[in-house]
Amino acid sequence: MFWDKKQRKPLSEATIRAALGDPDWLSGITIADDGRVTIVIEADPSDMARSETNRVESEIRIMAMTGVTQVNAVLTAEKSPGGAPAPAARSIPTVKAGPSVRRVKKGARLSDEAMSQADPGAKPGLPPIPGISRILVVASAKGGVGKSTVAVNLAAAFAKQGLRVGLLDADIYGPSIPTMLGTLDASPQTNSDGKLVPILAHGIHTLSIGYLTDPDAPMIWRGPIVQSAIMQMLNDAAWGDSDDPLDLLIIDTPPGTGEAQLTLAQKVPVTAALIVTTPQDIALADVKRGAAMFAKTHVPILGIVETMSWFEDPAGQRHHLMGEGGGQRMATHLGLPLIGQIPLIQAIREAGDSGQPVTLSETSESGLFTTIAREIALGLDALQTKSPPEIIFDDKAEPVDPV
Repeated sequence: MFWDKKQRKPLSEATIRAALGDPDWLSGITIADDGRVTIVIEADPSDMARSETNRVESEIRIMAMTGVTQVNAVLTAEKSPGGAPAPAARSIPTVKAGPSVRRVKKGARLSDEAMSQADPGAKPGLPPIPGISRILVVASAKGGVGKSTVAVNLAAAFAKQGLRVGLLDADIYGPSIPTMLGTLDASPQTNSDGKLVPILAHGIHTLSIGYLTDPDAPMIWRGPIVQSAIMQMLNDAAWGDSDDPLDLLIIDTPPGTGEAQLTLAQKVPVTAALIVTTPQDIALADVKRGAAMFAKTHVPILGIVETMSWFEDPAGQRHHLMGEGGGQRMATHLGLPLIGQIPLIQAIREAGDSGQPVTLSETSESGLFTTIAREIALGLDALQTKSPPEIIFDDKAEPVDPV
């Protein structure tokens, strides 16, 4: 019997149902001795998209539970009232019982063949986006951890080295990149091909929904609109061309593991992801869910960056206000490297508020993100199977003049 350490209860059908909120569409759960979990989802023929979303979210939540080694989800459906088989969102095993097709009953065990059919397998190769060599997603499964600060300063660090860098603000509901780059009043133009031309700031080519909407208006957008906005800013923008592509596009994602994150993970040829967290337990619990989502969607994770790691007083004494060692423990647990730790420093916050990334300054704090960017460059080069320009860091590089 496996044990879910977080809930302090045996890993069972009851604990899994509780983790999913005991939905009425969950019609069966089996737990194998080796930690494989199979769930059966009763699909709604009238809303197969919702059923597919339920499948993805359930797999992510279950995979985050201690003791689970693999999750398989099977969609089943009753016959439609007109007699024709109900449409399926994906290929599923057929269960024959009498003259009609019926849903798998609660507690039924599936054969190894059925489970292999249910396994989604590797994500098919996605075509590259023209004009972009690499894509790095900066993510956090929890808000307020400094993810945007990391994304902006990494972009600045790469731009400082003379690379062509793009920064896409995919945080639809809370775009902060315009503030942090000092481009609140910017308005993207379109070129002769009708594509958006990214705003150039501090050597960084950037787009944000904040450039296109009223900053005082609430963003009340549902999933399909969010997906469309992100894909348009990716595909309908003049990021680069075959002769002069971006060396790297950094995507600042919204917190959580919702529609925006799944869109990026499933529909965008992401090279790798970077996870940002703070040391306290409440943030680390969400990191595990975020890592599970990327693992499920076959996106490599370069490592973890811990922010707000400590505060250093004028006497040089460190105070771990947000906890100590949490990022390293989570990195070890997930088998990932802890790429860097960023302390609580007033200059970093002030630089973000003023629209001048601290990495481009002449202060002692400017090297913090450069060190992390160097490790990311090594990780991206190691993952790359083709040969775009190698990312090389020069410690003596001069800052790029603000634009």
